[in-house]
Amino acid sequence: MPAAPASPLSPYRDITRAEWAQLAQGMPQPLTEPELVQLRGLGDRMDLTEVREVYLPLSRLLSLYAAATKRLGADTAAFLNEPDVTTPFVIAVAGSVAVGKSTVARLLRELVSRWSDTPRVELVTTDGFLYPNAELERRGLMDRKGFPESYDRRALIEFLTEVKSGAEEVRAPFYSHMRYDIVPDAHVVVRRPDVVIVEGLNVLQPPPSPNEVAVSDLFDFSVYVDADTRHIERWYVDRFLELRQGAFSNPHSYFNVFAHLTDAEAEQAALGYWNDINMPNLVENVLPTRHRASLILRKGPGHSVERVSLRKL
Repeated sequence: MPAAPASPLSPYRDITRAEWAQLAQGMPQPLTEPELVQLRGLGDRMDLTEVREVYLPLSRLLSLYAAATKRLGADTAAFLNEPDVTTPFVIAVAGSVAVGKSTVARLLRELVSRWSDTPRVELVTTDGFLYPNAELERRGLMDRKGFPESYDRRALIEFLTEVKSGAEEVRAPFYSHMRYDIVPDAHVVVRRPDVVIVEGLNVLQPPPSPNEVAVSDLFDFSVYVDADTRHIERWYVDRFLELRQGAFSNPHSYFNVFAHLTDAEAEQAALGYWNDINMPNLVENVLPTRHRASLILRKGPGHSVERVSLRKL
């Protein structure tokens, strides 16, 4: 499903990769190749050129937004004759499975923290707010893991509400991809950083009913990582095949049953998961939220960003 280019009457500025890359002029390259290798997800071919041309300008923009929001908060407090209580600037990173949003979130955490306005940045993934497998089994939702109903939405909203309320310490559940489940008594701890990045499939979903709060109501800025659905399918299958040789081969992995499949069997299994779970979730729930993002990164077939769409103020 190709992404339609923004029209002249669009609420977005549509910017080519070349135009966006010009914004990086004069900015030093902040990462080394070994650092990028540590941040890059499996199957993602991001290189230092893309970091410099795409993500470095984006990190500076995000830092500027965060600093401007902090100043506005201080001005509002002064107007109300109240003490200034700065709360974290919250950024969402959304998009399909296998589109590279986890790499984008990790990279932004690293880059945004290198600007003087926003030195303290934390990353939380919404995987931690999935219901535990036992609860998903009880509700008959194991085959819909990743769909909106498989998340403890109330817990996620409570977490973000505490973050935006300026709580000194907020804890999020920890999810293990090795176990494919929530780890009891393990947490990600957020202690009033300058920026919190929240990465997940369905973070831009509208509320279930008009009387409820949307998770996205608690974001200050949101990024949607976009690509043609046919390309994402290929990336998903390729990643599955790589995982079979890596993480799946660990005897403690939930997916160890796939480690000994042939290439053909593994590709068939991956396509089954894609067609039965991930593709329907993308089409029904994730892709329709793209227009809610503050900024859209549009990737081409080579997994690199080709265009940027930035919502006008």
